[in-house]
Amino acid sequence: MDRNIQVSRLDRQAVEDQEVEIVERKGIGHPDSICDGIAESVSRALSQLYLDRVGKVLHYNTDETQLVAGRAAPAYGGGEVVEPMYVLIVGRATKEYDGTQLPVDSTALSAARDYLSEAIPELEYGTDVIVDIRLGEGSGDLQDVFGEETQEVPMANDTSFGVGHAPLTETETIVREAERALNTTYYDEHPELGPDVKIMGKREGDQIDITVAAAMVDGYIDDLDDYADAVTDVRAFVTELAEGYTDRDVNVEVNTADDYDEGSIYLTVTGTSAEHGDDGSVGRGNRANGLITPNRPMSMEATSGKNPVNHIGKIYNLLSTRIAESVTDEVDGIRDLQVRLLSQIGRPIDEPHVADAQLVTEEGVALGDIEDEVRAIVDDELANVSDVTRSVIDGDVSTF
Repeated sequence: MDRNIQVSRLDRQAVEDQEVEIVERKGIGHPDSICDGIAESVSRALSQLYLDRVGKVLHYNTDETQLVAGRAAPAYGGGEVVEPMYVLIVGRATKEYDGTQLPVDSTALSAARDYLSEAIPELEYGTDVIVDIRLGEGSGDLQDVFGEETQEVPMANDTSFGVGHAPLTETETIVREAERALNTTYYDEHPELGPDVKIMGKREGDQIDITVAAAMVDGYIDDLDDYADAVTDVRAFVTELAEGYTDRDVNVEVNTADDYDEGSIYLTVTGTSAEHGDDGSVGRGNRANGLITPNRPMSMEATSGKNPVNHIGKIYNLLSTRIAESVTDEVDGIRDLQVRLLSQIGRPIDEPHVADAQLVTEEGVALGDIEDEVRAIVDDELANVSDVTRSVIDGDVSTF
């Protein structure tokens, strides 16, 4: 198959060499990430429901999930949620197939409950947060494009694009890995840290500044000194982690809006700012690779909650990142690579309208030296695009 794959030189410096770089990651407890996580959990559950009941994934999307913040009264030793958060799962789903009713709504609500219990353990489902669901039937034209008959390569549901890049810069790596570590290994020994951890990285030349917003859970904080110690511990942990990824100078600051004299600190009941004033929405946070990177091209598509079979807003964002990582892992001499995949509605998803790979090579490496290798990897990844669908359904790949 002769796919339209373009390989060219990227007309800019590698991001690692640019003077100023900005990188952000919203942690799993951030209101936007909560919506992403619920939407994707519901998506996986519906895919599995359809596979179990009818043997294939039917038309659906849950990528419009919204969160309305609640109100809380945190206090040392433990406060309370005064008004619960409200989550509305919005989208479309096939609720009847071949005369059989499918338990779509109950499956979605169960998936949302399980996700919240795991991601935000201090949040009490049904009292601290109320989850509602409004899934309408899918539109007829999209159902036709999706196809009633199982086919080897699905047709694209939209004319859209996805973008990816690799390798990650030092700043990107620090921002991503710091949040992941804080919400896993660090949390295991420090339950006072809530999952709402937002990290902003800024590099100017060889100076990297990391700003951490870390919600502290009041039930594990006895007083202001205890809180200050918790902040100090987070700063020390992130500093040590960052210094393991770079030889540049690193400065870490945590909860910079705190005013100890006024007693104004980032103290929460449940570990998320969604409990008091911060709303959330799918697609407003991390891109498909888990980062927000204004130095890179990005798609505005919400990856989480979209159908993993033929929804380009999901597949091509994940696949472009996978392609970029595969190329830079396997081909020597690449400093910076960005991949753009454009679909055309009704066209097989393994035949993009264009697959565009642009790269910055290392000194002494010509584009012609590696162009054929790059093209071959892009072609191979496109030929195996269905692997992305299975990885998503199995939960082996993150969408945010």
